[in-house]
Amino acid sequence: MNLTRRSVLEGSGAFAATLLSSRTAFSHTAFSPAPGAWRTFETVVRIQIAKPEGRIQAWVPLPAVDQDEWMRSGESVWKADGAVAEVVTGGINGAKLLHVEWPDGPTTAMAEVTSHFSTRDRAVALSAPGSAKSLPETERTVYTQGTELIPVDGIVKETASRITAGAKSDFDKARAIYDWVVDNTFRNPKTKGCGLGDIAFMIKSGDLSGKCADINALYVGLARAAGLPARDVYGLRLGPSKFGYKSLGPATEVVTKAQHCRAEVFLNGFGWVPVDPADVRKVVLEEPPGNLANDDVKVVQARETLFGAWEGNWLAYNFAHDVALPGSQGPKLPFLMYPQAETAAGRLDPLDPDNVKYTITAREIIT
Repeated sequence: MNLTRRSVLEGSGAFAATLLSSRTAFSHTAFSPAPGAWRTFETVVRIQIAKPEGRIQAWVPLPAVDQDEWMRSGESVWKADGAVAEVVTGGINGAKLLHVEWPDGPTTAMAEVTSHFSTRDRAVALSAPGSAKSLPETERTVYTQGTELIPVDGIVKETASRITAGAKSDFDKARAIYDWVVDNTFRNPKTKGCGLGDIAFMIKSGDLSGKCADINALYVGLARAAGLPARDVYGLRLGPSKFGYKSLGPATEVVTKAQHCRAEVFLNGFGWVPVDPADVRKVVLEEPPGNLANDDVKVVQARETLFGAWEGNWLAYNFAHDVALPGSQGPKLPFLMYPQAETAAGRLDPLDPDNVKYTITAREIIT
C-alpha cells in the first residue's frame, strides 16, 4: 500500500465436544468480554537514533482505526527538536504514521509522540445471523486478495480447501479454519518480535510455529483463500487483562515489547467477527504455570472466547500490509506495528536496541 501525505497535526471437529461442554461450565464467568463502558488511554512513544548519520528519518505508527463498536482514535501530538514532522495516511486499509526527518548531521535525533484514544471490550453474538450491513464490494475485493507474504493461491488455497471441505456455510468455514489453526500451530518464544507472517513458507516447510504476526496471518490467508474477507489488525497491548489472564496483557505501564496483532473475518449477517488463534496458543505456552494442556480450563475458555470476542486492553493501529514508508529508500514493510528509523547507512532494525532506542508507555486516563 502506498501512503499519502496530509497536513501536519499539532503538536483463531475433534474439539467440538469439549467446547460444547465448556460452554455450559465456563461461559460468562472467567473470560467473557462484552461491550460496555469505554476506556480512554494515553500512549507515549519516545524514540532515539543511537548513531545519527546523514539524513535521519523516523516513522511512528499512530492510531488509525475508528470503529463505532470498539475503537475510537483520538488526537496525537509530538515534539522533535530540530526536525520536520508530518502525518502520513494510507488508503482503505491504510496506516497512519508520523514521519519525522532531521537535517544532515544532527548530533541527536529524538522524538516523542503522545496519542489518545478510547477502546472497549468487543463480542459478536454468534447464535444466529443478525442484521449487520453487507460488506461493500470495494472492501470485499481488498480483504480477499493476497499480499506479498499472504498469498491466496497455490498451497495456501489447497490447504484452505482441505480444511473447509464439507463446510455448509461461511460461518462453518471460518470456524473450521480457526480450529485448524489453533490445533496445528504453536507459539515459538524464540521468534523475533511478533514474527513475519510468511504463511506460504510456513505451510510448505511444515513449520507452523511463530507468534501473532505468523499465526493470525495464517488464519487471514486461509480465510481469504476460502473466499472469506479477512484482515489482520496490528496494534499494542495496553494493560493487564481484567479476566485474570496474565499472558494476555502487560503488568506495567511500560509496553515497549507489547505489540500484538489480532484478526477479523467478515461473515454475512454478523459483520466483522474478531478472532485471535494466536492468543489461544499464547495461553497454552505462557499462562501460569506454563505449557498448559489443550483441555485445561483456561485454554478451553480462551479457545471459545477468542472466536467472536476480544478484550479492550489493546490499541488497534491499522489493517495495512505491504507498507511503503514515505521518503525511505528501503523495502516495503509487511506491516506497520513498530516504530521505524533510517539513517544514511540504511534502514535500521526496530528490534535492535543498539541502533534504535525507543520506549512506549501506556496509561488509562480515569475521568
